[in-house]
Amino acid sequence: MSDITRTSVFGTPTQRQRDVWDVEKRAQAAALAAAQVGATCESVDAAARKVITAAGFGPDYRVPGLPHRTGHGIGLDGHEWTNFVRGNTTRIQPGMCFSDEPTIAIYGEFGIRLEDCLYITESGPRMFTPQSPSIEQPV
Repeated sequence: MSDITRTSVFGTPTQRQRDVWDVEKRAQAAALAAAQVGATCESVDAAARKVITAAGFGPDYRVPGLPHRTGHGIGLDGHEWTNFVRGNTTRIQPGMCFSDEPTIAIYGEFGIRLEDCLYITESGPRMFTPQSPSIEQPV
């Protein structure tokens, strides 16, 4: 199973859309960097949320900001346990696979989600797919 999301704009993105997209990309990268063997799933969520909160969104699960988990287990059934979410102290181990999908929701304006799947190796996380390069070139 796979799960991937790209956010694009019909027409030319505004500077605000570019800025928020860049925050989202940094949050996704922070989650990937935090998904190390032995780390807790909640620490991956916290890493993404820290970037989003530092940019003035949230805090916590408040909108505008990241209103749900940062990612979920991925497997034959698609959305599987375990989740990158506060309170989940499951330790990350080699062989696990996850989505990395922090979201920035700004109700009434727009939302941004970048989602890629990753797998955990003995030496750390690796993406199955390349991350989106830019809002103008989402794939």
